[in-house]
Amino acid sequence: MKLHETIARVTDRIREKSRPTREAYLYQMNAAASEGPHRTSVSCGNLAHAAAACPAADKHSLATGEGPNIAIVSAYNDMLSAHQPLGAYPDIIKAALSDMGATAQIAGGVPAMCDGVTQGQAGMDLSLFSRDVLAMATAVSLSHNVFDGALMLGVCDKIVPGLFIGAARFGHLPILFLPAGPMPTGLSNDEKARVRQEYAAGKIDQAELLAAESASYHSPGTCTFYGTANSNQMLMEIMGLHIPGSAFVNPGTLLRTAIVEETARQAALTTALGDQYTPFSKVIDERSIVNAVVGLHATGGSTNHTIHLIAMARAVGVVIDWDDFSDLSAVTPLLARVYPNGSADVNHFHAAGGIGFIIRELIEAGLIHDDVSTVAGAGLYAYTRTPRLDQGQLVWDAADKTPRNPEIVRNVTDPFSETGGLVVLNGNIGRSVIKVSAVKKENQIIEAPAIVFSSQADLMDRFKQGALEKDFIAIIPFQGPKANGMPELHKLTPPLSVLQNKGFKVALVTDGRMSGASGKVPAAIHMSPEAMDGGAIGQIRDGDIVRLDATAGTLEVLQVDLSARELVTRDLTPERRGTGRELFAGMRKLVTSAETGAMTFELSENA
Repeated sequence: MKLHETIARVTDRIREKSRPTREAYLYQMNAAASEGPHRTSVSCGNLAHAAAACPAADKHSLATGEGPNIAIVSAYNDMLSAHQPLGAYPDIIKAALSDMGATAQIAGGVPAMCDGVTQGQAGMDLSLFSRDVLAMATAVSLSHNVFDGALMLGVCDKIVPGLFIGAARFGHLPILFLPAGPMPTGLSNDEKARVRQEYAAGKIDQAELLAAESASYHSPGTCTFYGTANSNQMLMEIMGLHIPGSAFVNPGTLLRTAIVEETARQAALTTALGDQYTPFSKVIDERSIVNAVVGLHATGGSTNHTIHLIAMARAVGVVIDWDDFSDLSAVTPLLARVYPNGSADVNHFHAAGGIGFIIRELIEAGLIHDDVSTVAGAGLYAYTRTPRLDQGQLVWDAADKTPRNPEIVRNVTDPFSETGGLVVLNGNIGRSVIKVSAVKKENQIIEAPAIVFSSQADLMDRFKQGALEKDFIAIIPFQGPKANGMPELHKLTPPLSVLQNKGFKVALVTDGRMSGASGKVPAAIHMSPEAMDGGAIGQIRDGDIVRLDATAGTLEVLQVDLSARELVTRDLTPERRGTGRELFAGMRKLVTSAETGAMTFELSENA
């Protein structure tokens, strides 16, 4: 299928503006690859240290270099449900590799925090920065230079982007990603949202809320709504970093174990020691980054990736920005309705055809690049298949031509929406993004007086006092990366939804983030420049008339010259102390804007 004109144009634009940094990245990766397997060039003392704890057979293999040695970088912990299943993976991986004369070592563990646990807590201020900590921890894990390939074990919000960024600096190696899969379906997402809104309205008590939350998040595996964690898995699939169909197979099943084993074998088969060498730097290029953005739009994925994907792309020398997101969104149809953009969860989505169905539709419509390298050793069309077990053997079936459930997935010819639902907003406040795939048409244009809040707790307190029973646009500045680490303001969704349900016109404008599960209340987020950088969002006052128009892509304070107002500052010292936040002072000073990936690392043409 001929590539869509806009997809081709945006890809060419990205390729051109990325040329210096991409060439520098590839030069560095090719130089590393040309040195051959690094394990053969380290000293005897180095190698002895690396192999000291290994079984005798593995020591021999490591010493002779006869078989590939695969690094395992794991985000395992047993507090985070999505990562608890990863604890069993190393033994499965080592057994699978042993059968083919290869070895594996746990190269390092990386931190894995849960945004679901830290929502509304001080620890959320560390969340965004944890991505770059993960990237550094991944680099430390792989720095021993005794590995021929690597497996990245991780699932959730900042964890996969962090693993990706760290892995990119070792792009001369084949690197595959391996998730745990979603927990089985529990309490429906619609019912969970209803209970949260009833609690916010004071209709039920905390015990009833906890019972509902516990019925939703009830077992090992990823949360089942389509937030950042599950958007991560879609991205790894559509970028060709999983073996096909890995994303949404439940943990603890025979099929999941077979996928783990096959991923390990594929990592060993694609090292430089064999004839199927497929380094990370070959798999990820301008085309695969475009595919990722299109996949995000087509499935209604997390707005957090308007930050993370920019940083991930930058780690491989590819430069993208919000204009690229916007142009791709305008031609990408919405093909999936998964909560919060619908009632289905990711298990329902997978059963309805899932990612394989979506990728097939996008390829055949010319909306993504099929001619890419993948860890499966084939183009992206290999990812239109769904895995299953046939008498204990892993096989793949072609995706259906028609949706199994048209309430969850649709063909390109009959989409839920003609566009991906992500809009870039411009105006005298700055630039921001808004996800409108779950916002009703009548709520996509809001003009109302501003109410400025000091924090999400401030808004929630005033809501409980009954002081917000009116039309308004909530302004919450000083929530950006430089201010306090850009926490998600997820707890605002229930009270704002309650007010919207009462018939009030409400919206949110902030330089912070919303959850990857942001939904039906219009939310202009990631405002750049942020208030801490002198951004105009910090100059807005109570009563200013703000107009948010997601159809026109504008966000403005009307009849006010914000630049004429005195620059507002705020003492953020209390928000920078406790829960380890003092340790991140350097990151707050270094971090770039949300629009440039909120990065604390710098990669130049010479990097």
